[in-house]
Amino acid sequence: MDVERYRVVPGSAVDLGQWPPDGHDLVPGGKDDGEELHNEYNDRLEQLQELFFADNRHRLLVIIQAIDTGGKDGTIRHVFDKTNPAGVRVAPFKKPSTEELAHDYLWRVHAEVPRDGEIVVFNRSHYEDVLVVRVHDLVPEERWHKRYDHINDFERMLVDEGTHIVKLFLNISKDEQRERLQDRVDRPDKRWKFNKGDLAERKLWNEYQSAYTEMLSRTSTDWAPWYVIPADRKWYRNVLVGHILVTKLESLGLSWPQPEEGIKGIVVE
Repeated sequence: MDVERYRVVPGSAVDLGQWPPDGHDLVPGGKDDGEELHNEYNDRLEQLQELFFADNRHRLLVIIQAIDTGGKDGTIRHVFDKTNPAGVRVAPFKKPSTEELAHDYLWRVHAEVPRDGEIVVFNRSHYEDVLVVRVHDLVPEERWHKRYDHINDFERMLVDEGTHIVKLFLNISKDEQRERLQDRVDRPDKRWKFNKGDLAERKLWNEYQSAYTEMLSRTSTDWAPWYVIPADRKWYRNVLVGHILVTKLESLGLSWPQPEEGIKGIVVE
């Protein structure tokens, strides 16, 4: 599966208009074939995550960014549903607390990065500090504009110290966002997820698109590239993300630790 077409080439200028959010051509058989592939990747990810945990030589950070209703929670729920919570942790980044605001913007982020043998999924991340902060003019432009270089250096340090980074931007269309917001209003079991502030944020669609465009252009690097995932079709999104993660883990040369000497042949009575 040629998912590299969704990888943002480092140093390239991104035009989100050239990345169709409803694409699904890598699974020509459609949703039925997609769900079969998704199940295969889930099974394989379960095996690889156990091996990754036992191997204990690597760290994996998965960063997921998207506009409101973009599918961050759903992606995490569906792609990681068979993995062992002992070795997979989700770190959600919401509005900073008073304590977090009293430190630099990377302070709360650095505390959540993975340790050896652990996979950590960032549901939103340090990129909020060049997205929401920019769109809502929370700090001066001269300040947030320097953060692209800060972030690249921060991620380079993590990689140099043994962390592998996978960055996923879930790309949905404005029409799809409208349908998902309406679904939250119409369904009693989803209504709790809706607040009126979502409508105000939707009015800033163009501003967010500009912010995402610069984020992708400035921070897709050789050591931590972005993937722009077509996410209008949830089943296709799950297939791509599963494939990317399985491929990453398979590339690490994982192995089971050597057992204690003298175990072979022991009979447990």
